This record gives sequence, structure tokens and C-alpha cells, in this order.
Amino acid sequence: MDDQQHKPPLLLTPGPLTTSSAVKEAMLVDHGTWDDDYKALTQWVRHELVTIGNASEADYTAILMQGSGSFGVEAAIGTAVPKKGATLLIAANGAYGDRMIEIAEYLAIPHVVLPVPEDQVVTLTAVEEVLAAHPEITHFAVVHCETTTGILNPIESIIPALAAKGIITLVDAMSSFGGVPIDLEQLHVDYLITSSNKCIQGVPGFSIVLAKKHTLLKAKGNARSLALDLYAQYQTFENHDGKWRFTSPTHVVYAFAEALRELDQEGGVSVRTHRYQTNETLLREGMQDLGYELVIDKSVQSPIITSFKFPMTDFDFRAFYDYLKDRGFIIYPGKVSKCDSFRIGNIGEVSAEDIHHLLDLITTYTKETLQLPVGN
Repeated sequence: MDDQQHKPPLLLTPGPLTTSSAVKEAMLVDHGTWDDDYKALTQWVRHELVTIGNASEADYTAILMQGSGSFGVEAAIGTAVPKKGATLLIAANGAYGDRMIEIAEYLAIPHVVLPVPEDQVVTLTAVEEVLAAHPEITHFAVVHCETTTGILNPIESIIPALAAKGIITLVDAMSSFGGVPIDLEQLHVDYLITSSNKCIQGVPGFSIVLAKKHTLLKAKGNARSLALDLYAQYQTFENHDGKWRFTSPTHVVYAFAEALRELDQEGGVSVRTHRYQTNETLLREGMQDLGYELVIDKSVQSPIITSFKFPMTDFDFRAFYDYLKDRGFIIYPGKVSKCDSFRIGNIGEVSAEDIHHLLDLITTYTKETLQLPVGN
């Protein structure tokens, strides 16, 4: 236990997550925002992100935006939707869909909401029904991996169909890009948003918007915010060789560049997806063997994070959390509104061996503290 107490805990969360030593070490050097090497690195990062999205720089561009993922979502929504003659449809089956609704309300953007139960996916049929009832809709937004539950919405069937209708599409892929294969060209998505501290396995500090150039170039003057003007941010990167508009998180960018190199060394997104999926399957099946019930069906489960119902009515989550934290693992409380639950992430610098160790600890806690029978 003494050795474990001196080791940093593994973050079994949907981001921030556990990063490699090399990613951490990349932040130990200070850099100037006007330095040519830093600007060149920024341009390289932008290029690599488009490549990971399986797109060409003739069609797509990566725009980096200071702040958390929600800064990127707000920048994309606030810049994509014109100030007049536009209505946004938001499909929401969790807390992050709800956050997009809140953004639209703050920015006074006309919007229609498609509410979907948290344990159900958004479907093309449901979206098309709303479109038929609201011909004024011009834009559509949805979360890909809704980490409220870990559910994965089928953007592959929804987004191309809406693009074919001429609707501008925005996808919050915060917790999926880099961890689940996403083909921007096949999706025909207009804006896809992610963050530096998710499946690329960097640290918090900036968000990322992968934008279709043809769409973005029509967005000049739409922004409701100076700092979150996505179009202006793009133009500055393009016209000043990778210069950010305002002070940027230099240390985080260098850490992210190292994380991009590590993704390539691991074998790319498909190999990383396999590791995450292995982690998730081990976790899900191991927890079910211990008697913990899933919040969502495994058929719609992402490899990113898994939600479990409380095993008993008077389950003390804080005691459970502290028990695992004291032994080297940090998990997440639940966000599901209709039942008591907790969440365990499968992403970051986490191995199958780590998941086995976690399950051993939960087995002991379930037997000894909760005094519940476990299968063997």
C-alpha cells in the first residue's frame, strides 16, 4: 500500500484522463506564443487532426480554441448559426445535449429541441419527424458519445442524411474523436468538436473544431462573441502562420503534440479503439459478474465510459469512491437523472491489467463492505 500511496491515481474518467510520462514532461519547457517553432507546431497539430478525421485539408480545417470542450461547442454553435433566418434543432439524450440547449438559450438562437430518453439513442426517424414538423430548421446539433451514460449515437446514419437535405450539422464528438473511428468526408459533417484532454490523451487547455471549409467560409459575421469567433480564429491561423488570436496554452499544445505522436506510435485510431473496447468489455462483463447492472444496453454502449446502477438502495457512493481512490483509482459519479448510478471510464493511459486490478478491488469491496454475494 505504501508504494501505491506514492503513485498518482489512474483517472478512470472521460477526461481529463491519465496521460503518459512523456506527455507530462512535454509541459516542463516554457515557450513564447510568437515563436516560429511554436507556430509551426500549431500548424502541424492542425494538419494531424484533419488526417485523423480521414479528411483532406482541401475540404476540412482544424481550428484550435482556448478553453474546455464547452468553449469549442459554444464557439461552433455561435459562429455556425446566422443571426437571422436560421433555426437550430438540438437532439438531446443526456447532460451534454442539454448543455447545447443552454448555449442556444444564452445566445438567443432560435432552436427546437428533440428530447430523447437518456438510455436511448437518437434516431434518424425521430429527427426527420421533427424536421417535417419544423421546415424552418436550418442547422442540427447532436452529441456523438453522450458520457452521461456512455451511449453512442448513430451519427453515421443521421448526419449524411441531413447533409443531403442541405442542413448544416454540428457534432459534439468530445469523448469519441481519436477513440472511435470517425470519417469526416463520409459523414459530410460541417462542424465536429472535440477537446485536447480526451481520446487523443493530452491534457486540458483547448478545444478543437474540425470544420468543413466551404461551410466555415460563409460564417463570417455570425459570431455572438469576440473571443469565441471561430471564423476569426481560423483566419488568424491561416493568415499568420499558426498564430493564435489571443494568449494560447503553449504547454498544453506541446503536450498535445506528444500525444499525437503517441497515438501514431500505438498504431492509430483503430488500434486505440481496440484497446479501449477491450478495457470496456472486461469492465462491463466483470462488473456484471459481480452483480452490478448496466444503465444502458450493451448494443449502444461506447468504449469510452460505462454506467452502472447502484447495487443497493442505501449504497454509499462516497465511501466506494474513497475506497478506490485510496487504492489508486478515481472513478466518476453518475449523471443519469432517472436512477442512481456511477461511471467508470475506459480511456487514457489504461491497460487491461489496470482493469483487472480494479475489478479485484471492487470484488473485495462488494464482498466485505457491502456484504453482497458475488459470482465465482
